[in-house]
Amino acid sequence: MKARTIEIMDTTLRDGEQTSGVSFSASEKLTLAKLLLEELRVDRIEVASARVSEGELKAVQNITEWASSEGYLSKVEVLTFVDNGVSLKWMQEAGAKVQNLLTKGSLNHLTHQLKKTPEQHFKDIENVVVKGQELGIETNVYLEDWSNGMRNSPEYVFQFLDFLTALPIKRVLLPDTLGVLTHTETREFLGKIIERYPDTHFDFHGHNDYDLSVANVMEAVKAGCHGLHLTVNGMGERAGNAPLASVVAVINDFLPEITIGVKESSLYKVSKLVSAFTGFTIPDNKPIVGDNVFTQTAGIHADGDSKKNLYFNDLLPERFGRKRKYALGKTSGKANIQKNLQELGLTLNDDELKKVTERIIELGDKKERVTKDDLPYIISDVLDSNLHQQKVFVKSYVLTHSKGLKPSTTLSIEIDGKTYEENAQGDGQFDAFINALKKVYKKENRELPKLVDYAVRIPPGSNSDALCETVITWQTKEKDFTTRGLDSDQTVSAIKATEKMLNLV
Repeated sequence: MKARTIEIMDTTLRDGEQTSGVSFSASEKLTLAKLLLEELRVDRIEVASARVSEGELKAVQNITEWASSEGYLSKVEVLTFVDNGVSLKWMQEAGAKVQNLLTKGSLNHLTHQLKKTPEQHFKDIENVVVKGQELGIETNVYLEDWSNGMRNSPEYVFQFLDFLTALPIKRVLLPDTLGVLTHTETREFLGKIIERYPDTHFDFHGHNDYDLSVANVMEAVKAGCHGLHLTVNGMGERAGNAPLASVVAVINDFLPEITIGVKESSLYKVSKLVSAFTGFTIPDNKPIVGDNVFTQTAGIHADGDSKKNLYFNDLLPERFGRKRKYALGKTSGKANIQKNLQELGLTLNDDELKKVTERIIELGDKKERVTKDDLPYIISDVLDSNLHQQKVFVKSYVLTHSKGLKPSTTLSIEIDGKTYEENAQGDGQFDAFINALKKVYKKENRELPKLVDYAVRIPPGSNSDALCETVITWQTKEKDFTTRGLDSDQTVSAIKATEKMLNLV
């Protein structure tokens, strides 16, 4: 069977901009228009609503000027209204040549919002379409609330379509405006319409209020629709629109009879740029473009990936310009850590690997997030801890910091099997800890090394706050030396560095 090609129309710049709190600048709209058409290779873009603002007019003028010079003008569309030609005048000023005319697709909307008869509405629409044709403007027609129209007033919908298919329009756009359709209704309603009007191009425009938009898109395609309206990251009013990345992957993997022109490897790049422009955060678990979707967390999965890719599916990250990652945390096993070590070019023996695994699990139990960039620090800390026999144990401590009072520490420490407790104040919590420690060592007639340098750092490139490393330089009469401590808390990491020092002197 010859594959059927369908059009992908991206409406991020129009319907996606109806996401609460989102507004693109003119330069951002132009940048995204270029990326969508040239990099991502969608077939069409809907870039604005007519009459919105002067800023919107300027944005569309910029896009149409560029699109005209590059041969893309017929791919740039604008939402217009049945308004006695006001939108068409705006279109002319904007330089746009394709209007997506918003009309009433349900008798309920027509009766209660416009308060007109079908015949009156149809006549107004005809005037706009004919006027547009005279001005060289191509018309597609939206049937707003079409899904409820098919549920509650199908006779009106078919009366409307009988009328539209006799007009000089290019496409009929069928939006599930309120996101109410189920997948079975989508296929049933579209199937009836496409069978009745086989020579008309129909687009399906899904919303995600019940989280059914991708399923509805699949059924719309199976029913024979000719185009889909999607948005980057599923942006849009309320729960948003059908998400571009998910739909592209679903079509490519589950609908072999369908071909689309979208370039999969650019989906992630465009997704991140839209997120940056809008501040609309991508959920970590969002399919295809979320930060976690190609990250294996369980150790058994990493082990299986090393044994004939047992935990891979067809959604290989390389398809989307991404890489598989192996998370580090309390469910990590040796296999997860080995995968990350391989990327870093590091090797450990079995005993060292066991100790590093135990430390990562310990951090995971504290609900800390560990990244690949943290690994060298963890390895250094664990291996450094094995260089000496531990005779001094910081058993417990209470750090307090109250408004109007100096920080204080109560310390319990074991030295050669004997336990000591002391309390002291200081200029900070760690200073109070050192002062309490000095009291203990003074009782034992022992001298502590002098602290001569104190540095705190986090792993470069790490995007987590799980770990910080405190490096302290100590000075005795004989030498200077350093110790390191690693923890999610800066003061605790300094205490760990101090405990290492106590076991070296």
